[in-house]
Amino acid sequence: MAETNTAEIGFEQQIWSAANILRGNMDAAEYKHVVLGLIFLKYISDKFEERYLELEADDDDVEDKDAYTEANIFFVPPSARWSVISEAAHKEEIGTVIDDAMRAIEKENKRLKDVLPKNYARDELDKRRLGDVVDLFTNIQMVEHGSGKDILGRAYEYCLSKFAEQEGKRAGEFYTPSCVVRTLVEVLRPFKGRVYDPCCGSGGMFVQSADFVAHHAGNINNLSVFGQDANPTTRKMALMNLAIRGIEADLGRYNADTFHNDLHPTLKADFILANPPFNLSDWNDGSLNDDPRWKYGLPPSGNANFAWLQHMIFHLSPDGKIGMVLANGSLSSQSSGEGEIRKRLGAIGFEI
Repeated sequence: MAETNTAEIGFEQQIWSAANILRGNMDAAEYKHVVLGLIFLKYISDKFEERYLELEADDDDVEDKDAYTEANIFFVPPSARWSVISEAAHKEEIGTVIDDAMRAIEKENKRLKDVLPKNYARDELDKRRLGDVVDLFTNIQMVEHGSGKDILGRAYEYCLSKFAEQEGKRAGEFYTPSCVVRTLVEVLRPFKGRVYDPCCGSGGMFVQSADFVAHHAGNINNLSVFGQDANPTTRKMALMNLAIRGIEADLGRYNADTFHNDLHPTLKADFILANPPFNLSDWNDGSLNDDPRWKYGLPPSGNANFAWLQHMIFHLSPDGKIGMVLANGSLSSQSSGEGEIRKRLGAIGFEI
């Protein structure tokens, strides 16, 4: 196993600044997956090594895959361990070594199948800079800093927010500001039951729900997490984000459009938290006109705001609660039947 390195990086900002040496001429949307993939790889490697040393101290079989999975830890095969990656940091083949490590980890862990990025060997990625970032992560020690969450888990979320800043408006596809998410979670207080996000992005609603339970001395195992996302890359980010936090979630077997391919058709959730895309147009080509979800009126094909809301109401348990971010215009719009939909929702005591 790799030797313990005692260098400490105490703040997520330092990781972000140092990892930016990789940026080069890459767009934020492309660079994002390089950095987040490395954070994830280092995270599961550290967790594996921690468990490895425990087994070794107890004279147990350190290569027994079940000894890791029963502790909710991903098994990392020998060729994918961080010691192998760090030794290759400044070799020309470092990109290939990382790609092969990702493939080997996916092969050993079904939950990660087709999730991890495997594009580190491409010519566009500066291998000298990539090696420098590997060195940086080799020097990260799992250190607690007040919040009780490990530094790499916080770094993943922090980097998500920084990429969202760089990508601007487009970032809404994968990231909701943490202050907004925390507000929804604090209002709904999801202690126990089924939590659902029909447009889950990178999984922030689920992470904050789990944090809420942990901070109130609850048990994360009392929450069942369900979601989906139409963007395949965003879905993979969510699965990595949740895996880092130890959250098992059912995001369906693939990415899918929530309106046309609801991956949880029979789900009745206790808590629904979502930040759907505002004013989504062309969401209905007419094939959804008779869908049973539109109990309070057919939403206009040029704006999906009330389609999202009614989809969530359809999936709500009798005593469930919804917390969602809705475009301001939805509060007063009278066009294309939206006023009537809002009136019918108000008649049943639904507050918008």
